[in-house]
Amino acid sequence: MNVAVDSNVLAYAEGVNGARNRDAAVSLLQALPPETTLLPVQALGELFTVLVRKAGKSRADAAAAVLSWGDVFPLIETSNEVLLAATDLADAHQLSLWDAVMLSAAADAKCRLLLSEDLQEGFTWRGVTVTNPFAARLHPLLNALING
Repeated sequence: MNVAVDSNVLAYAEGVNGARNRDAAVSLLQALPPETTLLPVQALGELFTVLVRKAGKSRADAAAAVLSWGDVFPLIETSNEVLLAATDLADAHQLSLWDAVMLSAAADAKCRLLLSEDLQEGFTWRGVTVTNPFAARLHPLLNALING
């Protein structure tokens, strides 16, 4: 089962928002199978921006972090089709275009889950369900994936 990871999970793993969030994100990412855990290119772009603007990292350090994550997990490209579907999704469900790109890319890669703290818990589109991986009660598919 493929899962996609939103930028907030990666930002937490980079230490944004404190040690507790960092530890939770790192534990989560280590528990996920690396071959079926996918990163939308959009998530890496957002991570770069968060690391520079919010965490105060240099552009070089932010770029190094982005490259490192891209080395750990396979990437989901943002194609023409992904962008066009995202515009329809954003319009139909009142999402930001960038959140819609993330969800559209996950659907294009046949992910079952999009791990995100920012999007609406339980929202499902084209077979992808958004779930908060830091919630007290994990989505059953995520729980099964983490706990085997």
